Amino acid sequence: MEYRYLGKSGFKISEVTYGNWVTAASQVENDRAIATVHAALDAGISTFDTADVYANTGAETVLGEALKGTRRQSIEIFTKVFGPTGPKGHNDVGLSRKHILESIDGSLQRLGTDYVDLYQAHRFDHFTPLEETMQAFADLVRMGKVLYVGVSEWTADQLRQGAALAKELGFQLISNQPEYSALWRVIEGEVVPASEELGISQVVWSPIAQGVLTGKYVPGQAHPEGSRATDDKGGANFVKRWLQDDVLQRVQDLKPIAQELDLSLAQLAVAWVLQNDNVATAIIGASRPEQVTENAKAAGVVIPVELMTRIDEVLGDAVERDTSITATRSPSQREA
Repeated sequence: MEYRYLGKSGFKISEVTYGNWVTAASQVENDRAIATVHAALDAGISTFDTADVYANTGAETVLGEALKGTRRQSIEIFTKVFGPTGPKGHNDVGLSRKHILESIDGSLQRLGTDYVDLYQAHRFDHFTPLEETMQAFADLVRMGKVLYVGVSEWTADQLRQGAALAKELGFQLISNQPEYSALWRVIEGEVVPASEELGISQVVWSPIAQGVLTGKYVPGQAHPEGSRATDDKGGANFVKRWLQDDVLQRVQDLKPIAQELDLSLAQLAVAWVLQNDNVATAIIGASRPEQVTENAKAAGVVIPVELMTRIDEVLGDAVERDTSITATRSPSQREA
């Protein structure tokens, strides 16, 4: 495993992060979810990402249980606040001071720790003054409950506003967590340049494009049984945008490139996002321990420039680059 600094800080994290978004307390049985966490530790992964909204707090509980007995100083735990939790009452959502300060205590209890290494604003809150949100984060840093602060799916302008307020309050934003893959590059036009300017790293999710970049979905064939595309608990909704035959064929056409590098298609996809210097880590999810073991091998891989060019040529116009999409990721109405 290789490690990178997160943002403009002295904080290092593993190039591959274990994420338990849909892999704990929802679509995967807890025993198997715990086994995947242990496989991540065995593979040298030290960074673990979750959120209170995942499985309505259940994912944090499973992760905390799985990490019991692990030396706390040797791992980095990330979680998030924003989405509706608990009974989803009128103050159980967003980035108000009330919700942030109450949510961190719940997260710490479920995770079995006194602090989180990175606390992230899961989306931008259009209904709470940004000053209120950033003051709450600053207070958590001073309390020692949070070591570093990040955000998720913020636009370039939102990052600039947040970073300026953080600086005034005596801390810094060091990360942004957007979707990013060889097929989904909407952050490249505006978010990445702004982040480089501000000293913010990307902690990217879905580097394998919800499993599509593994090549397991073949044009003209039925989707594999048990795959995300057949998951009626929510997984199918996230992957369906990629399931056109043209996209799937382009992914199959990446196989010769992966073979040149002695990588699987999944490893190629994870290694691809890590070629971006502004990316600190790629979050991988897994429903089986062996998936973690294999995908972690993408750390440290260097893809030659000529092969990066060939990947662009193969994927062509299947790639989504519309920078305006980021602005739609934060809800314009309260979810609860």
